[in-house]
Amino acid sequence: MDRHQNYMREALAEAERAAAEGEVPVGAVLVSPEGAVVARGRNRPTRLNDPTGHAEILVLRKAGSRLGNYRLTGHVLYVTIEPCVMCVGALLHARVAMVVYGAPDPKAGAIESVYQIGTDGRLNHRFQVLGGVLAEESRSLLQAFFRSRR
Repeated sequence: MDRHQNYMREALAEAERAAAEGEVPVGAVLVSPEGAVVARGRNRPTRLNDPTGHAEILVLRKAGSRLGNYRLTGHVLYVTIEPCVMCVGALLHARVAMVVYGAPDPKAGAIESVYQIGTDGRLNHRFQVLGGVLAEESRSLLQAFFRSRR
């Protein structure tokens, strides 16, 4: 569990950077099967004027470019909040092995909360899931961000 918490702390650092930029504080880190951080990123849809500018999508793009392959077999994605439908679709196409997330998203979560897309047996790929890693830290960061906006 320490390993998961360490990588999630790196994702939380990215989320804090997003908040400092005025973006919804979501951060993500992609880790290779050997344990090396391949890519890190944060939400940037406002800054990029891009509805696909979610942390997970940006990390997958960076990793694919760095590795010269969009298939990220064996990799683990750490993200501070449960991914949405769009991001889970991209994670499935990338063939990640596992998604570790912090806080659940009861309104848009597509792994466990609203939908269970990443583990749906009807699809040709599924990934392992571990939710709730540093969930309180992730939740607090989001809540503080939205409180400051009201």
